[in-house]
Amino acid sequence: MPIPLVNSIASWFLKKRMHQIELFVKYPNEVQNDVLSKLIGIAKNTVIGEKYDFTSIKNYKEFSERVPVFSYEQFSDKIELARQGKNNIFWPSKIKWFAKSSGTTNSRSKYIPVSDESLEDCHYAAGKDLLCMYFNNNPNSQLFTGKSLRLGGSKTPYEKNGTFYGDLSAILIDNMPFWAEFSSTPSNKTSLMEDWNYKINAIINETKNENVTSLAGVPSWMLVLLNRILKETNTNQIFEVWPNIEVYFHGGVSFKPYLNQYKKLIGKDEMRYYEIYNASEGFFAIQYENNSDELLLMLDYGIFYEFIEMDKYGTKDEKVISLADVKLNTNYAILITTNAGLWRYKIGDTVKFTCLSPFKIIVSGRTKHYINVFGEEVIIENTDNVINSISSKYNLELVDYTVAPVFMKNKKKGAHEWFIEFKNKPSNNINLSTIIDKELRNENSDYDAKRYNNFTLNKPKITIGKPGVFLKWLRKNNKMGGQNKIPRLSNERKFIDSIRKLNN
Repeated sequence: MPIPLVNSIASWFLKKRMHQIELFVKYPNEVQNDVLSKLIGIAKNTVIGEKYDFTSIKNYKEFSERVPVFSYEQFSDKIELARQGKNNIFWPSKIKWFAKSSGTTNSRSKYIPVSDESLEDCHYAAGKDLLCMYFNNNPNSQLFTGKSLRLGGSKTPYEKNGTFYGDLSAILIDNMPFWAEFSSTPSNKTSLMEDWNYKINAIINETKNENVTSLAGVPSWMLVLLNRILKETNTNQIFEVWPNIEVYFHGGVSFKPYLNQYKKLIGKDEMRYYEIYNASEGFFAIQYENNSDELLLMLDYGIFYEFIEMDKYGTKDEKVISLADVKLNTNYAILITTNAGLWRYKIGDTVKFTCLSPFKIIVSGRTKHYINVFGEEVIIENTDNVINSISSKYNLELVDYTVAPVFMKNKKKGAHEWFIEFKNKPSNNINLSTIIDKELRNENSDYDAKRYNNFTLNKPKITIGKPGVFLKWLRKNNKMGGQNKIPRLSNERKFIDSIRKLNN
């Protein structure tokens, strides 16, 4: 069958899904209540279902009053039983797979259950929906005339007690449907290589002569790969290597600080950038339109959503609400109940709703990754916007950054320390401390109040990292490639002091 015909048939099939998407867009709360009812019904005879008498739960109010909110630490004993091969603990079908995640600052591993239902009805369904929306917005796309270069994690899954654990990307690749493998590059064997240096060389050798039409992966790691490809092929722009490239599907970290670099690196004005929001726990949201930073919350993947206002998170006034009660431009922590058996589970991410019809969000940060030592309530969204602004204004190319407090000592006031690595060294004429301070004051009124007349905080301290220092830290801590990323904000100095030590 000719490739253009394959492309036409595939795009026609994917567009059929738009009718179902339009259904949950029109009836979001009804769809979410139906999801919750089905999850409760399916799990009613599990250990957790019997403990909280799922059989008698008739609505969300009863569910929220009866079932407690869980953190990973509070749920880990149940997960450990499932990892030992015990069934029907929190989900009736056997949990064979566990996505191993260490987080960014905590070295203790987490094992997130991945059921057959979550693989098929969430992760893989989302992959198809991403393409569906892309084709719906770009009817002349020739995406399937070539292949998608995927840059995932490493390590094949390990077996223990009849269950398997590993990077989520390894689990997805191991269970990948034929249609996804057929249209992807590099090979599964190369994708799962453990040594990052061998892996990146193998990826370059396998992909440089392919007809790559799309990219998929975390922005910071994809930049490393693309720069290496330019060096190996002796070209100036990616467009010269893959002339038919048309879209980059990205997620994991904010894309704003990297956008200008990608535009320059790829060198194709028509290139499109599509953001996704996924995690080991599930696939949650997809960019709905071209040239937008808003993501459509996907409501029919077997995930029921709840939210906690971050202003009240962890306080006696903390209140959990359903999707029906969210407000615009409010920072919320997310709770999920899923078809992998997580119940009212705190995933640690925060979002803001930018639209309520349909429900569209931006990812604003992490519940633990913020700075509020001095009452300034600075979140990742704020600092990413600052970095994006100064990078654009002064033609700077970011590698990575982190921010931590400088604590008050004796009569000295507090401050923030920004540790930043740029690809190109900033001019000595640029006073980054003053510029970042001004941008952050415009971005965050609480920070501005603390900075008024140096009342609580002094201007930020700026440290420019030596080339490769963040990569050195990642390598030293065995966090190369995949979903591994640098912690952007912290209320303590443990990470920034470790990176400063390497820098010296």
